Amino acid sequence: MKTIICVAGASMMSMGPAIAQNVFITPDIPYVEFDNGREFFVIERNQDAEARIPDFFTMTSRQCPPFCIQPMSGGEGVTTVGELEVLEFMQQQVTNGTGLIVDARLNEWYLRGTIPGATNLPFTLFDNPANNPFLVPVLKALGGVQADDGNWDMSDARELLMFCDGQWCGQSHMAIGNLMKIGYPGEKIRYYRDGMQGWLTVGLTVEMPSQ
Repeated sequence: MKTIICVAGASMMSMGPAIAQNVFITPDIPYVEFDNGREFFVIERNQDAEARIPDFFTMTSRQCPPFCIQPMSGGEGVTTVGELEVLEFMQQQVTNGTGLIVDARLNEWYLRGTIPGATNLPFTLFDNPANNPFLVPVLKALGGVQADDGNWDMSDARELLMFCDGQWCGQSHMAIGNLMKIGYPGEKIRYYRDGMQGWLTVGLTVEMPSQ
């Protein structure tokens, strides 16, 4: 089983659901299990009633730009989701191989902690989508088919759930916009606007990829 951490101030190691489960995800869901095809994860909320989010995520007034408040919509056809929908996406689309959770932050931030099972595809990877050769293998891996004229058919592409650091982080929003420029259907994209800030605020399990 993947080693994961519940992060909210002081970190605690977890190899599964806590023995004394007092803080549920919902009244009927104490924890969530899912397999992304590479690892098995157990996701729960921090059971320490005194836990607090890390100091970095308590900041309220980051300089804008670049840290500007993002719109609720991720784009035409894109569905904005919250934590429960992220968990549902894990158990359904990720488990059956039709979906992928994308951490759109730079790798250094991804390594500090991410949503369990997420794949790191930094937002810079999607820059200049019409003339970016580094994007071609990524789009093919996502299920895209490139025609001889360079255009992409993304009708059979995987469903994506994209996030970054939070409401003040535009990285996942920019990545979504660039994907849609090359024809990725908005209906195949979910935008978790609250990102890591929202995930940590409710004390959900965080994966530490560097460990």
